Amino acid sequence: MPEVDPPEPTGLSEVVWLQPFPDALLEGVVDDPPGPETRYERSESISLAFVSALQTLPPRQLAVLILRDVLGFHASEVARMLEASVDSVNSALKRARARLHERFPSGAEGDPAPAPGSPDEEKMVSTFVRAYEAGDVNTLVEMLTDDVFISMPPMPLEYEGRDVVARFYAAIFRSGRRFDLVPTRANGQPAFGAYLRSRNGIRHGTGLLVLTLSGDRISSVTRFDNSVLPTFGLPRSLPAG
Repeated sequence: MPEVDPPEPTGLSEVVWLQPFPDALLEGVVDDPPGPETRYERSESISLAFVSALQTLPPRQLAVLILRDVLGFHASEVARMLEASVDSVNSALKRARARLHERFPSGAEGDPAPAPGSPDEEKMVSTFVRAYEAGDVNTLVEMLTDDVFISMPPMPLEYEGRDVVARFYAAIFRSGRRFDLVPTRANGQPAFGAYLRSRNGIRHGTGLLVLTLSGDRISSVTRFDNSVLPTFGLPRSLPAG
């Protein structure tokens, strides 16, 4: 099988230790009513994009933003928790929001994702699986937003934009690699264990793909290595079939 010769990445990630979280372990968390001052919906606050953006914040700003905008505590309560003044809490929150908005615009610049388990989401997932398993680059590219973003933690390589991502997938499938995808969910988003087909029929787990949806398009794909598969109850390999 020929080696993959991917295009040059468009950037290098600041966050290389991001980990996915199984939806099965989030039951009872996403639907908890947030506090009165919560800025981010629970489903948004567990998304990979949001978690990744949080990791770029300094510790004090991170603590203040989580307590205020995710958990909904009042400024005075946060000040007592952190043994700080209300003014310093408000200042840290302002700086954290500004930096976070640069990395995570809170859905303002994209269409909302289909509801989990909805017919619209299921249709998108089915189309993606068929195209990916068949190595159908044209259909995959049609599903992407213009500013689609691919990352591969713990590798720092990033690809942004439909054209370069199209070249990335073309390089993978042109090499003859074909995969079977096993569905699961991570961080409130559709996810798949990816298994590379071998000549002897055994399919070896190569990683976990997590999709971020925007309207009827895919706005990002995050690929994790195969060490995360057991966390999702997925095997390291599948028998010939």
